[in-house]
Amino acid sequence: MFEAAIFDWDGTLGDTRQVIVASFQKALSEIDCKVSDEYIERRIGIGAADTFRDILRSAKTPFDEKTVQRLVKRKSELEIELTDQVSLFPGARELLDTLHGKIKMCLASMNNRSVITHLIKAKDLEKYFDAVLTTESITHSKPNPEIFLKAATILGAEPEKCVVVEDSLFGVKAAKSAKMGCIAVLTGVYSKEELEGEKPDLIVSTLEDKRVIEYILRQ
Repeated sequence: MFEAAIFDWDGTLGDTRQVIVASFQKALSEIDCKVSDEYIERRIGIGAADTFRDILRSAKTPFDEKTVQRLVKRKSELEIELTDQVSLFPGARELLDTLHGKIKMCLASMNNRSVITHLIKAKDLEKYFDAVLTTESITHSKPNPEIFLKAATILGAEPEKCVVVEDSLFGVKAAKSAKMGCIAVLTGVYSKEELEGEKPDLIVSTLEDKRVIEYILRQ
């Protein structure tokens, strides 16, 4: 059995895609910058700051780090305002309930701390996590494994004894780089074929799949 489970938030536990896209688009509209929804969706998981940098470069919009941080702050404010539009994916709470008390758990998200702290409180999830890491906790974004390795250290578990549950290519790459077990769930924007290319240990359509709990609690 694994000693610790590390969960991503956006697209894995929380159905946040529409809210994230809306928040990015609103923030960008305030500086007259336009980008497709898909461009944003395909970057969910690397952190808002890196996403804004990519967008501004692609739009050939001059910017400095003050601009990036102002946009990140605005996007976070907007996302918090839309909390009521965020729901948990089917099976998410049931999975956390089943694992609670049996295994250490950490939430490791590239979203901002203000957003994550607000959402897990609003969705009554605080009791499940022994630790919560966000983009402010690290120096390097996914697919760098830093956030997962830091989670393992905080939880007191060897990387090989940790399993990561992720929806994005960035997250799966990070988990495999960290030498951790990895379950990929098809609730994000990536296809099964795309995720298979990163070689997760298990791919499921939803967290309701019984194989998820069987894999995590395997003897």
